[in-house]
Amino acid sequence: MDIGFFTMPIHPIGRDWRETLREDQDAFLLADELGFSEGYVGEHITDLAENITSSIVFLATLAGRIKTMRLGTGTVNLPNSHPAHVAAQIAMLDHLLDGKFNFGISPGGLLSDAEIFGNLDANRNEMFLEGIDAVLKLWTTDAPYNIEGKYWKITTERQLVPAIGQGIVAKPLQRPHPPIVVTAVAPFSKGVSAAAARGWEPISANFLMPKWVATHRDSYDEGCKMGGRPTDFANWRVAKSIFVSEDRQTAYDYARGANSPYVHYFSSLFTKLVKNGRSNLFKEDQNMADSDLTLDHVMDRLVIWGTPDEVADKVLAFREEVGPFGTLVYAGHDWRDPGLARRSMRLMAEQVMPRINAAISSGTAQVKSA
Repeated sequence: MDIGFFTMPIHPIGRDWRETLREDQDAFLLADELGFSEGYVGEHITDLAENITSSIVFLATLAGRIKTMRLGTGTVNLPNSHPAHVAAQIAMLDHLLDGKFNFGISPGGLLSDAEIFGNLDANRNEMFLEGIDAVLKLWTTDAPYNIEGKYWKITTERQLVPAIGQGIVAKPLQRPHPPIVVTAVAPFSKGVSAAAARGWEPISANFLMPKWVATHRDSYDEGCKMGGRPTDFANWRVAKSIFVSEDRQTAYDYARGANSPYVHYFSSLFTKLVKNGRSNLFKEDQNMADSDLTLDHVMDRLVIWGTPDEVADKVLAFREEVGPFGTLVYAGHDWRDPGLARRSMRLMAEQVMPRINAAISSGTAQVKSA
């Protein structure tokens, strides 16, 4: 099992923006140093706590600084941007990162973003599909283009001057395009099946109950069969909020205590998802009333914490519950204590992952049959 990194940082409102951006950059640099295989970053426009407004711009700041890790948008929210803008910016980013780039896409989940961009009442899933199809056509067809959809009409027929390159959208370094990944947040996700059928790969979100993460396995298998491709669960990524410390009490206090950045993260997310009618993501019984849903229950099921041995055992138990997957994506949170946050990532890479992989290799990790 590989280890990756994903952050949709939820920082305390009021922290210096320059400081939190540097902190988020440092988390990626540390992940690269520790041998993480890939790192993704989210984006939102209308959320002061989620301070990264453009995953493309943020990843561009890491160009030349990341040595081995692949980087990915997590995600570009396609209904909120013109496809030509996305195609051109992603093509440039792929070149800046020397082709070590994964293109993460989604319809976007923050409703205040949808409102400010004027698509709150639109069919954003429909916009998403039209948007990615247009991006792919821009990368695989020649100018002047002839892309006409419900939401966008794209051509450069009137201003095309091929001799000087005018009217032509640049293509990415990776051909025909960078690997495409989608974030999966719904139980029994049809989006996972549709993505897999098109050759794309899923990341199961860190805020989805294990019971529902497990359903993505069958969705992915179904989609691969629909697309006529072999099912390889090594391409399935699963995100998880994890904190590791040599001292168990320190681990508990940082992951679950009164000033915990993990509690802050899930408290904010809990409020957003319940308000937006998506409390079902936190429920293992879909008949459960919202009034019976508690933050403690969510934290108990969604945060793994403890000493390296404990965390390894908990990750293996989680893997048994959801089935084998290829990359465990360590979710980034605010560095309330930078020393402890850095130490957790180091322990995860240097002590927890070797324990996990040793158990998998020896066959002592019990898992569902592939």
